[in-house]
Amino acid sequence: MKENEMIFGMRAIIEAIEAGKEIDKIIIKKEMQSDLSHELFLALRGHDYIQVQRVPMERLNRYTRKNHQGAIAFISQTTYQHIDSIIPTLYEEGKSPFVVLLDGITDVRNFGAIARTCECAGVDAIIIPSKGGATVNADAINTSAGALHSIPVCKESNLAETVKYLKNSGLQIIAANSKDGMSYTETKFDKPIALVLGDEEMGVSPEISRLCDETVQIPVFGKISNLNISVAAGILIYEIWRQENV
Repeated sequence: MKENEMIFGMRAIIEAIEAGKEIDKIIIKKEMQSDLSHELFLALRGHDYIQVQRVPMERLNRYTRKNHQGAIAFISQTTYQHIDSIIPTLYEEGKSPFVVLLDGITDVRNFGAIARTCECAGVDAIIIPSKGGATVNADAINTSAGALHSIPVCKESNLAETVKYLKNSGLQIIAANSKDGMSYTETKFDKPIALVLGDEEMGVSPEISRLCDETVQIPVFGKISNLNISVAAGILIYEIWRQENV
């Protein structure tokens, strides 16, 4: 990451938060205890989407030789939106919402590739967790061919509550699973939809799975047990698009 994509020092980070700067993550020296660090955590109240990690000083030093004073913030490459403002607008415009929710997908290249497919297929928004998932950085943007500058990305602090909101808003929650569920070709996608995609190995988390209305899978006939998640996403997204538009 380039130094112009980071903010160094407690005071500078606090000022950036108070000014409404979009920040993805903050790393702080593990043993840091000071009046400024306390002030930083006060400034972070209400900003649950900003991930904070305490790390050894060596990790901080890897990013820069500047005087970072034990704290570095990583500037977001996009302006995140809120799903609860997007869904009502789509309904008001007479549209049937179609959103994709990423649960535990950490590889930025997979994230970027999924975003590119979403943009091409007219998906209305991508939802990502504030912690435990890939964020919009330069690698993700490059892999998305710039799609992450076009499609709304919503970073949510509680995916379970977000899924409940989507259900209450009339969306059908569909989980992709490589080992369970109906074949995607036998599933009817005839309602507003939130497609949930999980990690290739672990799948959709149990907490989110319990909230889903249906689980679908893509049949695999070779020796490898599952598809790359971005490939699976493309297949499912375009099947949903096909059923809505043919």
